[in-house]
Amino acid sequence: METGTTAGSRPAIDAALVGRLIRAQFPQWADLPLRLLEPAGSDHVIHRLGEELSVRLPRGAGVAGQAAKEAEWLPRLAPHLPLAVPAPVAVGAPAFGYPWPWAVCRWLDGEVATVDALADSPRAAVELAGFLRALWAFTPSEPPVGEVGEDLTAARPLADRDRATRAAIAAVDGVFDAAALTALWDEALGAPGWDRPPVWFHGDFHTGNLLTVDGRLSAVIDFGGLGIGDPARDLTIAHTLMSAGSRAAFRAALDVDDATWVRGRGWALATGLNAYTAYAATHPRIAAQTTRQITEALIG
Repeated sequence: METGTTAGSRPAIDAALVGRLIRAQFPQWADLPLRLLEPAGSDHVIHRLGEELSVRLPRGAGVAGQAAKEAEWLPRLAPHLPLAVPAPVAVGAPAFGYPWPWAVCRWLDGEVATVDALADSPRAAVELAGFLRALWAFTPSEPPVGEVGEDLTAARPLADRDRATRAAIAAVDGVFDAAALTALWDEALGAPGWDRPPVWFHGDFHTGNLLTVDGRLSAVIDFGGLGIGDPARDLTIAHTLMSAGSRAAFRAALDVDDATWVRGRGWALATGLNAYTAYAATHPRIAAQTTRQITEALIG
């Protein structure tokens, strides 16, 4: 079996494969040491390359277009944003049995943000509101498209998650208050939709995609869900990271209408339930995180 492939649907990604890809496609970095980053996210295997670079290889086809999308759009967005974002420097091609494009980016120092450190910080909440306001305000000079003509305006609406979310609510009945979950979900689906010009959204704006340095927010990472449309999905951060007090500061600084806020609670509920039902039984850390997310979404 060729390096980089498995008998299943996911390729085997190890340092030997990454090293071969680097040597073949970017020989200027061939002598830099590789160090696996653990724990990495569920979508990518990440290696640090020397001191200044990182290598990100998608684990599955669902995020195969992320390298090209970030390389196209993050350099345009970065000058308008108050927090650092990944700086792509190269996009690698499939090779040696590895089937998808992959990325080399500048290394971003920092630690993943935690609830313990930032949940009760109005300052952090206001900083995140400022980041979103800046993101939403950026207008590209031409219609945005992604990998192979991907329409970045064709984001799935919240209603597309209805069947899966109701199934998840039924599955967690007894762990959570199913009646309360259903009431919130119905309220979110019934809220008026976004009726203003579409804006940029991060698409996966939660605690795990924020970095801190010396206890302060420093960067936002993982823009695989980047698109244009309803910004409500980015309000998930209010329920993954914040407590009631900092959430109030966030909402005031963001100045969104009631309907958008309720749709944001719906996104937090739907994504939290999806992760809980998929992973909680085998991953205690995810169980704790998603339990908090679902509970905070119910609080409002």
